[in-house]
Amino acid sequence: MMPVMADGYPAHREADVVLRDGSTVLVRPVRPDDGPALRAFLTGLSEEARWLRFFAGTADLERAAELAADVDHHDRFGLVALHEGAVIGHAVFLRTAPDRAECAFAVADAFQGRGLGTILLGQLAEAAAQNGVRIFDADVLPQNHRMVRVFRDSGFPIESRSRPGLIRVSFPTSLTERALAHFEERDRNAAVAAVGALLAPRAVAVIGASRHRGTIGGEVFHNLLEEGFQGPVYPVNPKADVVQSVAAYPSIRDVPGPVDLAVIVVPAEAAVEVARECGRAGVRSLVVISAGFAETGLEGAARQAELLGVCREAGMRLVGPNCMGIISTAPDVRLNATFSPVFPVRGRVGFLSQSGALGLAVIDHAGALGLGLSSFVSVGNKADISGNDMIRYWEADEDTDLILLYLESFGNPRKFSTIARRVARSKPIVAVKSGRSRAGARATGSHTGALIAASDVTVEALFHQAGVIRTDTLGELFDVASLLANQPAPAGDRVAIVTNAGGPGILCADACEANGLSVAELPPDVQAELARFLPAEAAVSNPVDMIASASAEDFERAIRVVGTSGAVDGLIVVFVPPLVTRAEDVARGIRAAARNLPGDLPLLSVFMQSRGVPPELRSEAIPSYAFPEDAARALAAAARYGRWRAAPEGTVPGFEDLRTDEATAIVASALGRGAGWLAPGEAGGLLDCYGIPLAPQQVVATPREAGRAAAGYGGPVALKAVAPGLVHKTEAGAVALSVDPADVESAAQGMADAMASSGHPVEAFLVQPMMPGGVEMLVGVVQDPVFGPVVACGAGGTAVELLKDVQVRIAPLTDLDADEMIHGLATFPLLEGHRGAAPADVPALRDVLLRVSALVDAHPEVVELDCNPVVVRPDGAVVVDARVRVEPSAPPPPVAARGRRDG
Repeated sequence: MMPVMADGYPAHREADVVLRDGSTVLVRPVRPDDGPALRAFLTGLSEEARWLRFFAGTADLERAAELAADVDHHDRFGLVALHEGAVIGHAVFLRTAPDRAECAFAVADAFQGRGLGTILLGQLAEAAAQNGVRIFDADVLPQNHRMVRVFRDSGFPIESRSRPGLIRVSFPTSLTERALAHFEERDRNAAVAAVGALLAPRAVAVIGASRHRGTIGGEVFHNLLEEGFQGPVYPVNPKADVVQSVAAYPSIRDVPGPVDLAVIVVPAEAAVEVARECGRAGVRSLVVISAGFAETGLEGAARQAELLGVCREAGMRLVGPNCMGIISTAPDVRLNATFSPVFPVRGRVGFLSQSGALGLAVIDHAGALGLGLSSFVSVGNKADISGNDMIRYWEADEDTDLILLYLESFGNPRKFSTIARRVARSKPIVAVKSGRSRAGARATGSHTGALIAASDVTVEALFHQAGVIRTDTLGELFDVASLLANQPAPAGDRVAIVTNAGGPGILCADACEANGLSVAELPPDVQAELARFLPAEAAVSNPVDMIASASAEDFERAIRVVGTSGAVDGLIVVFVPPLVTRAEDVARGIRAAARNLPGDLPLLSVFMQSRGVPPELRSEAIPSYAFPEDAARALAAAARYGRWRAAPEGTVPGFEDLRTDEATAIVASALGRGAGWLAPGEAGGLLDCYGIPLAPQQVVATPREAGRAAAGYGGPVALKAVAPGLVHKTEAGAVALSVDPADVESAAQGMADAMASSGHPVEAFLVQPMMPGGVEMLVGVVQDPVFGPVVACGAGGTAVELLKDVQVRIAPLTDLDADEMIHGLATFPLLEGHRGAAPADVPALRDVLLRVSALVDAHPEVVELDCNPVVVRPDGAVVVDARVRVEPSAPPPPVAARGRRDG
């Protein structure tokens, strides 16, 4: 059953959706008061559309509208799509059997062919499945080719049968992998269409354009004219007849031609009404530069929500508010809808900045480095267009090879991860994410929660899994961008250093090794070739120190010898100006050598001089750095990216033995008592549903029952007290190990007395047979309110928080994620067999990790899960102690929904 409000209306199914052309509409469940709007919709359908829907041209539309509004949200369920307050689409199912329903659809003529029918079908099927309907049936006239195509292209496995004058289509309501992939593909296409329309408008209006330069409204309008935007630019200013020599208009309604993009530069208090006028005028997209929205507090947040609501109702897309604007350097567009005094050089880098002021510096610095941009978007508060939209657009953009991001927050990090994993396989993504400082421990009650309390751990995990190159500073971002915009990512970690100064060469080598690169000795034949032309005092091992007398020709020959040897994956050339050799000559030598190097070998240069890099290198796209450490860090980041891209993608495993319905029942039963920790028996039952091995245990109420349970095991046992709010049992004296069965009753009584006196009255006792020894590990999960379930694997036992040896990833885990987590632990050698111990069963630990990931991904109500210790032995792995905490969770958004926090 789907969750509903007190009046039975399933409000959680209200969703903004994006159509194929990038515009938006609202889809929500039908309400009983929708009758008049539904009648207007049906009346507005063409005669052909009414015939295809009702199989008759003279249907009683009044009665049809009454029936469509007669819903109970269970057996009779309907959806409407709204644009500017009017119904433009309708979908309905009527239950015909306990698990079967008939469905029907209609879309306004003006909105057909834009993907709305597919969205209505997907959301109606999803709602039906939540209400226990397993099969949809639909009768379609043979000539209704469009509806048949919607069914066939939806990804649902349909069956069709011919009946007299009809085609009966039947399909399961469950969203298959193919159907979900179809919705993801249409979301991707819609994002590309939306951003493409923003960055290539046919006409632009600046609302708030000023006659005075030096104001934001004046600079935005001036920039559009100055850079030669290839279309009309309309200034809108009710207080001026002319703005910067161009006739102005008092309102967007007075502009004579259609406007695709409106840039709003008015006080925040007036922006919502201006947006409403833009919607009425048919404007497709808005860039709201005005500040005074969610960044200012509750009043501003309410204003931003109203602004977004206006845009959604009109189907307009929104950049901002509180942003700097957008830029396209495409020669046939030349759009500078910002107040930046600099228009970037044309290039193949897409840049997104969440900070407007920082965006100004970014554009200026990129130009100084010769780093050309294809487009730039300052998203500001990200009320609508987000980083996820921009990455999808740049993925499809043939003019963009590299994506740069400055992020301050995530709206939908799980979607970001999915998109970035795919895109980074073909186009590098480099990001600066602010907020590395420790935010303090979350309000958790488990070892896992304490281990991953630092706010940045989840961001690091997200970027690692998605293949995003993270840098600590904007300077490093540009260092890496200069490399990847001009050179390939290295195929491996072997780096050679060629220099004319020993000190900088050593600094470079140290920085390379510190960042994971290998500065190995060059093969003897390479060293011999270098020695043939270098002075006897030169070092030819690596770094290659040609000493201060090295000429430009020496640089050229050394680079060619080392770079073509096949012994290195990357090459850093460091030049310190001596008295006799000019930087310009060395630059020409480097340039000449570069033309003879393998195409997959990155070449970086360092010119340690106040005059900067010689212009000869920029023309050859050879990145240059001020200091050796900068080059080393950039090359190391590119090498890590290269390793990620070359590695298999990994798969999220599917387990055939899971009992998900039973697990759902356990969670639901626990939630019936209220949020909190599961009883030991419930936690054990939940793990068992997912095939996670738990040590045998009995939960008993009294010391005497504990003694009887221990006697049944026939050997030493572990005795544990169960008490509300007790997390660290060992420190509280609530654990006794290797207790002889004969002593268990008295031990339990003593434990109960001690616990009561310390304020932790014992509710029950847990008795387990002592397990054979092994390596103690931890596997746990904490539900992050933004990132979702965060899975941890680390060294376990009583010293877990002291060791803090943990690897973290965001669920769902792939098999590759699990392997990386285990092998990345400092204590991994213990699992391999330390000091003669037998190797532990690492695949068994991996299986536990993946099954825990599957559990928390399927049950978001599980907000904390702690398996500690997980004892890993040569013959398997077993969870010795498990704690699980549950809370009610919000229902998932409908399929294809455009969330308020979508990126």
